[in-house]
Amino acid sequence: MTGPGGRLDGRHCLVTGATGIAAATVRRLAAEGAAVHVVSIVEADARDLAAEVGGTWGVADLTDEAQAEAAFSGLDELDALAVVVGGSGRPFGDGMLHDVSLSAWDATIRLNLTTAFLTSREGVRLMRRQGRGGSIVFVASVAAFDAAPDVTGSHTYAAAKAGVIGLSHVVATTYAPDRIRSNVIAPSLVNTPMAKRAAADPVTIDYAERRQPLARGFLDPDDLAGTMAWLCSDDSRQVTGQVIAVDGGWTVSDAR
Repeated sequence: MTGPGGRLDGRHCLVTGATGIAAATVRRLAAEGAAVHVVSIVEADARDLAAEVGGTWGVADLTDEAQAEAAFSGLDELDALAVVVGGSGRPFGDGMLHDVSLSAWDATIRLNLTTAFLTSREGVRLMRRQGRGGSIVFVASVAAFDAAPDVTGSHTYAAAKAGVIGLSHVVATTYAPDRIRSNVIAPSLVNTPMAKRAAADPVTIDYAERRQPLARGFLDPDDLAGTMAWLCSDDSRQVTGQVIAVDGGWTVSDAR
């Protein structure tokens, strides 16, 4: 699937996750010429996606420090890191603050913020050893700064994604002299496996149609992949420390 002469030709990229936005990102990066390494907790997802694009793959629970370190230990080169892995905290009990238990908080933070910390730390370490810079792109959420509590109502998830934005900012400011860039893509409602419940809920569907007028409903994962490829490429070589909302109009719509 790798195409010659793409803007990522010869670049080595690692993507965390293998479904939804991560899968769309892997396909787009490979189509633009990158050699892509996929890391997922689900072996079949990582293996099949890597085979589809002619890439490589690894299995790791990226909430675990030793496994996160091992996921990067075999890499010789890394030009771009897409930190996509994460997910809803609802299975753990995330919801409105007054209903959230400490165990639900901890599990949701580990899934969304601890994974971002561990993977970006390993990415920065490898990029600094190489000495040629690189690009880190985190996936957060508009829930971090423009939540819809009557619809989403996942307070720990929103806090975790706000933490991701803060982490990206300090990475950008600290490692700019190493020519390591760090940026965030903040999507709104996207039709992914994580959003399966919301995508089947008539109230949420109606809200998405009004709040995301450009998409007229839920975004497609491919809507994020182009921005991801741009941020991984030299086309954005002077861009760092930014949060780019890919949201179908969410942040400029009042949902009337």
